[in-house]
Amino acid sequence: MHTAVRPRLPVALAAGAVLLTACGPQGTGPADHEAKRPVASDDAPAQDGVRITSAVKRPRAGEPSVATADFTVTNRETEPFTYTITFTVTSLSGAVLESPQETVPSVPPGRTVQRTLRLNPTPGTLHDRKHVRIAKVRRVPSDEAPAATGPCPPSGIRITADEGDAAMGLRVVGLHLTNCGTRSRHLDGPPGLELLDGERKPVPGIDILHDAEDIASGTGFDDPPGPVDLAPGESASAGLVWRNTTGAGTAVNVPYVRIKAGPAFPPVTVTPELDLGTTGRLAVSPWKHAGRAAGQQ
Repeated sequence: MHTAVRPRLPVALAAGAVLLTACGPQGTGPADHEAKRPVASDDAPAQDGVRITSAVKRPRAGEPSVATADFTVTNRETEPFTYTITFTVTSLSGAVLESPQETVPSVPPGRTVQRTLRLNPTPGTLHDRKHVRIAKVRRVPSDEAPAATGPCPPSGIRITADEGDAAMGLRVVGLHLTNCGTRSRHLDGPPGLELLDGERKPVPGIDILHDAEDIASGTGFDDPPGPVDLAPGESASAGLVWRNTTGAGTAVNVPYVRIKAGPAFPPVTVTPELDLGTTGRLAVSPWKHAGRAAGQQ
């Protein structure tokens, strides 16, 4: 939070700026039609290069108002980075109303870009800097960013991680690979993993296992690995499994996992947010043929 400053007119966005939106149902009621002046946040601290510059509720004649927040992303690295930012929007009482997420791809090195986040205007909520906050920033080199959609990467494959599943302290995250290229791809054994901390530095002291016997049974991770050949449009899956048990020692959290599908493929960095507790173990399964990917001919 910061001390409120004198209201001023919002700065116009530069021509050609791309508006990224978090869409959702719009609220109704008298409060939706109240004009809210922007609260400037130039003095707000940046988080990993991301700064909220203003938040304002802009009314439209005869329609519910549109709540937005302007933010900037500054890349201080020496190569393009892709940023995924999670925001939180809170009510006057502090309850979290929504947690929109925005991805800003390929920010050039040394550059600052401005984007606008569209929010759900909620009756009785002041969309100012006090109630729109940055919850988390994840950033990866753009040439290692997952490409779930859009043009096929030069490698000819897409790798993504799903949101995972959790039960009784057991965690499972699926890894999904699609051959989006024009020729067959060969996989053999499990993917290679590099665990990275919040600064994308290697995390030491974690045993990466190729079976899950010591973690959980019935996961299918212990099935014998075999070669997988993928024709164009076909997919394969693998998985990560761990427990978040916490005992003596310091709990380990791993936001980033750098994945190599095989020795011949370039790495892709995903953000499964591994909460490994103090177990010091993570199991990875071999690639398995998963049939034809959705949307592929």
